[in-house]
Amino acid sequence: MAMILHTTIFAPLMQKAKNFRYLTLILVLPMLLSCSKLRRLQKSDDWERKFNGAMAYYNEKDYYRASVLFEEVLPLIRGTEQAEIAQFYNAYSYYHQKQYILSAHFFNNFATIYARSEFAMEATFMHAYSLYLQSPQYNLDQTPSYEAITAMQNFINKYPYSEYAERSTEIIDQLQVKLEQKAYWNAKQYEKLRLYSAAIISFENFKKDFPDSYLNEEIFYLKLETQYTYARNSTRRRQVERYQKVLDDYYEFLEEYPQSQYLKEAEELYARSSDRLEKVKLANLND
Repeated sequence: MAMILHTTIFAPLMQKAKNFRYLTLILVLPMLLSCSKLRRLQKSDDWERKFNGAMAYYNEKDYYRASVLFEEVLPLIRGTEQAEIAQFYNAYSYYHQKQYILSAHFFNNFATIYARSEFAMEATFMHAYSLYLQSPQYNLDQTPSYEAITAMQNFINKYPYSEYAERSTEIIDQLQVKLEQKAYWNAKQYEKLRLYSAAIISFENFKKDFPDSYLNEEIFYLKLETQYTYARNSTRRRQVERYQKVLDDYYEFLEEYPQSQYLKEAEELYARSSDRLEKVKLANLND
């Protein structure tokens, strides 16, 4: 009786375990066969077989295995028609794997080596586009953004009427906005750290670097505000010069933005600076 009960209780569990083994085998078997197929292709001395295998993997969207075989076959087929195709799709293999540093490198190599290829224009764009996809958040180092802008602009200069020209212009605009955000963020960080001189220089450079930015009105006001704080926290010997700078900047601000949303605040800074300047001058005379 005990033996029958034991079998009755555990039979469903045993069947589930058996089913799980079958399911695992069904899922793992294709992977094992695919790995085995890749190893056989890697061991093959037939470059055509490797090349065709790489293209088959690429068409199946197995970009990792495609790139493995492309890398192996490329040294064997230099100077052939297949080499051009392999180089192009190898670059795309890395692109589809989101390895944008490598895809940028290989697209650039292709465009340089096969400048007369029918794929040269696309490769040139994809080189720039891969750089663009490496562009980080605005508060991080923007070296990849500068590189992408340069590459996109070079592409537009070379292919001004291509199907990618409009998209390239849009990307440059996006990256310019990011660079503006970075410059704005840097200046604000200096201000928060009470590095007033550095903040003022950053605000001034912003307008030079981005003369058409929608942020320029705010940047100018922030510069005026920082200039006032800088003067207030300076030694008395420096305050005359720095409060005077606030007054000069105010007149320039008023001339450039007579209807500014920051006009009331700017007038208050002007009034305070003017009052403090007179007091500092009087104190200096009494010394």
